[in-house]
Amino acid sequence: MSADRVEEVTGVRETGAAGGGVEALAVTAALTYYPVAPGVRLNVRSGPATSYPIVKVLPEGTKVPIFCQTPGTSVTGPYGTTNIWDNIADGQFVSDAYVRTGSDGYIAPRCA
Repeated sequence: MSADRVEEVTGVRETGAAGGGVEALAVTAALTYYPVAPGVRLNVRSGPATSYPIVKVLPEGTKVPIFCQTPGTSVTGPYGTTNIWDNIADGQFVSDAYVRTGSDGYIAPRCA
């Protein structure tokens, strides 16, 4: 794994108790950010394929979290050819061929 930044994330949920109470979850997860290939402005798509619409473009030097990964269309980039797509936010996917994860395989759970 080739992470540049790790951030702790603590979730909050409603307790369902009268009065709409809120409590911190007991589990804290580490959110790891991975660098996009140097000199690349990366297209972010609404799904795991080049046929999905571009929802935004990441500027050079961006680091992204990977929440889950899923197979999609095969893409060739600076880090090889792969059909793995990284989910970086709700409804936002980038090809793993452009993200330095330090692995040619899956490094996060499969998206549901």
